[in-house]
Amino acid sequence: MTNLKETLCGIAKAIVDNPDEVSVIETVNGNKVNLVLNVAEDDMGMVIGKNGKIAKAIRTVMRAAANVDGKDVIVDIR
Repeated sequence: MTNLKETLCGIAKAIVDNPDEVSVIETVNGNKVNLVLNVAEDDMGMVIGKNGKIAKAIRTVMRAAANVDGKDVIVDIR
């Protein structure tokens, strides 16, 4: 079973300048998993990327990881 919270946290920490300020809140409701990624305000641009490309890539990777376990995932970046 894939730990989606740790996976998202690891991806975000690799991207940002302040990895100590990365946190992920996970809410599970049956087959749906809601992940809220919190990063430092200075790192928000790095996580979102130009035209949202990095955010889209993170969401794609997380959907693939969740699909292995037959789950649906929503990633919210704050």
